Amino acid sequence: MNQKILVQKFGGTSVGSPDRIRAVADICIETKEKENCGLVVIVSAMGDTTDDLISLMDQITDDPFDREVDMLLSTGEQISVALLTMALHKKGQKAISFTGWQAGIKTESIHSKARIKDIDTSRILEALKENKIVIITGFQGISEEKEITTLGRGGSDTSAVAIAAALKAERCDIYTDVDAVHTADPRIVKNTGKLKYITYNEMLELAARGAKVLHPRSVETAKSFNLPLRVRSSWEKNNVGTLIIKDTQMLEGKHGVTGVAIDLEQARLSIIGVADTPGISYKIFSKLAEKNISVDLIIQSISSHNLAEVDFTVKKSDLKKAKQILEETAKELNAKSITSDDSIAKISIVGAGMIDEAGIAAKMFETLGKNNINIQMISTGEIHISCIINESDAEKAINLIHDAFELHKLK
Repeated sequence: MNQKILVQKFGGTSVGSPDRIRAVADICIETKEKENCGLVVIVSAMGDTTDDLISLMDQITDDPFDREVDMLLSTGEQISVALLTMALHKKGQKAISFTGWQAGIKTESIHSKARIKDIDTSRILEALKENKIVIITGFQGISEEKEITTLGRGGSDTSAVAIAAALKAERCDIYTDVDAVHTADPRIVKNTGKLKYITYNEMLELAARGAKVLHPRSVETAKSFNLPLRVRSSWEKNNVGTLIIKDTQMLEGKHGVTGVAIDLEQARLSIIGVADTPGISYKIFSKLAEKNISVDLIIQSISSHNLAEVDFTVKKSDLKKAKQILEETAKELNAKSITSDDSIAKISIVGAGMIDEAGIAAKMFETLGKNNINIQMISTGEIHISCIINESDAEKAINLIHDAFELHKLK
């Protein structure tokens, strides 16, 4: 297909009501006409639909099979694509809706956290040749065993970018309820800066550390394929938003810190009094990996009796399973005890300029220390510094750090 292809993704708030769905239909039609392109649209579940489905599930069972969770949650996006397609038909536009499996999205055989392995674009391209706007459910695909799978919360971003890459699209636009990538969450920090540009690496770090604008895997995929990615508002007409680009395209004089993110979905686990011998960490973390539980920050400390304490963080959604695994492991290793804490938060600063600018870590720690905010754990990388703090200090901390680095000045 020689025609230019654009991919758009609309989040749950963007399609949260019949009026919003009609507004999204207008955006789709305007884009197709203005850009003279083949248009593919990926849609999330309406508003709080996914949360409502989870609430229904919780009323039935507290220990559901992962397969049935995916069967349930995948229905939310099907509602959205059908309604958006109907809205386009009502406005005289040719359109067709596809589920993830109808669109050829093939995933791993893992429920709730599947990764996309391949996309057969033939059916999408056939519909585009017929001049139809193609509307596809985000967040889902199908495994080799013909089982419906989901990509995890926020996975519609990943669906959109993966489809755009497979189609060799000119650009992928992520429409959301914010007008750009901000230097912090504008719902928590009032005086944020808006970024016209941000690098793939910076956006990936912010997304991985709690920023809600984009799913981390979507940024990772865009970076791998060098796919132009734009974050823009579905409420503001002609909003240009933020363009996510390669590092080599950035101008000189990059600010040391680009943004600050907070993650309230972290929980801390500790296994106390294990023998300080080779292979202990492997025994602990291999069992978590077998259950597809990702671990974030890790600290190991040694006591005077050749015993170790291993502390690490996981997603709150994984805490119950992780705790059960750790209890079994503790018995095998003759550990003294285990503890857990789900009242923590992770706060992170990110910036490509951090590599060349001294004193950034000191300023972050000084800001927290001066305001009696205790740091429990620290993690650093080339372009990020993360701290685990009490959840009750989270909002105060992000505002203080944002002010300390004068991020409101970034544009």
